[in-house]
Amino acid sequence: MINFFDHINPEGKANIPSKRKPMFPIKEDLRQYLKRYGREVLLPFSYQDLQRFTYTIPLKDKNGNNTAWEQVSYDMREWDFLRKSLVKVYAILKTEGDLSFANHLDVARIDYCYFGNSQPFRIRIVNKFNDNYDHYYIKRADASRIYGLELEHILSPNRITYFTSKDTLIEEHIPGIPGDLFIRDYIDAENTNKIRLAKEFVKFNERCFVQLLGDMRSYNFVVNIIPDIEDFQYRIRAIDFDQQSYEGRKNLYLPQFFKDNQALVNMVLKHLDKQSIEQYQAEEKTMMTFRLVSSRYRVKEILDIMDDDQISTNEKIAELREALFVHFNNPQYLKARTMGQLLKTHLKCSLRKYLKKMPKTGKHE
Repeated sequence: MINFFDHINPEGKANIPSKRKPMFPIKEDLRQYLKRYGREVLLPFSYQDLQRFTYTIPLKDKNGNNTAWEQVSYDMREWDFLRKSLVKVYAILKTEGDLSFANHLDVARIDYCYFGNSQPFRIRIVNKFNDNYDHYYIKRADASRIYGLELEHILSPNRITYFTSKDTLIEEHIPGIPGDLFIRDYIDAENTNKIRLAKEFVKFNERCFVQLLGDMRSYNFVVNIIPDIEDFQYRIRAIDFDQQSYEGRKNLYLPQFFKDNQALVNMVLKHLDKQSIEQYQAEEKTMMTFRLVSSRYRVKEILDIMDDDQISTNEKIAELREALFVHFNNPQYLKARTMGQLLKTHLKCSLRKYLKKMPKTGKHE
């Protein structure tokens, strides 16, 4: 179990993730898995088609500041083709391909982000009758990102809609306040319940570590504020799964070690004692165990595929293997030769105590 008091860096510094992670191709057994669970669809276009824009305009936020996004434009022929196709994709995301509502919808804007490994396109879909809008994302398909999306869908409290089409990845928009903006504008607001927010950050920190989901700097997660009886609850959700089981440094899988998140860490240390932190960590691991048991065959299937998939470098695998062995003092980690094998071992070591407490309702893996 991670100890906030013993392991926190007092200066709030973290190792910096690799500047450029390579894209890992989807191997055949992963492709078959995606087809079995309805994640692979046939699209009339690909990510490469969206790259044929003619020019871009820098996109500014509501305060007039530049963002990492640029609005892209296409020639008329390309635009007509893309508009119809992108509305169809939205229908697949939201209504399983029911196009009876398509006449109400249009593509208001396409944005391109030059920052990050996946270089996503953000599609804004608008309802022509009331101007309500929604977004989704089109990215280059990457095996490690898909493993991250799938594990988040199964093991976290959040369901995720995404699908692939050969080398193209479609992801739904995950709503929420970006973590960096939340820390800047909301964390010290008068009505922010800092104790409940601290509790949620502890759980999020634990969840990322158990799943080996890395690089949860503040701009890679969002915060949902949920009105509750007499107050608010909070949910922190990862929105970037690019660093699933890739990095070698253990601390990169712990949001508490990122300097961007130091305000949240300080809040935890101020408002929660050691016993409360351990309670919330146990609560999160218990819920993860329930989800794992209820989806144990699907979890086993994706982990078996991940077992021999090369989604990191040998150097990073060796570094993480040694770090987890030292942290848990468990020689089982030393047997792992891939990131998939490391994750299998890590899930067993992290959740074994809670698995033993699960009611025996049938044959378990």
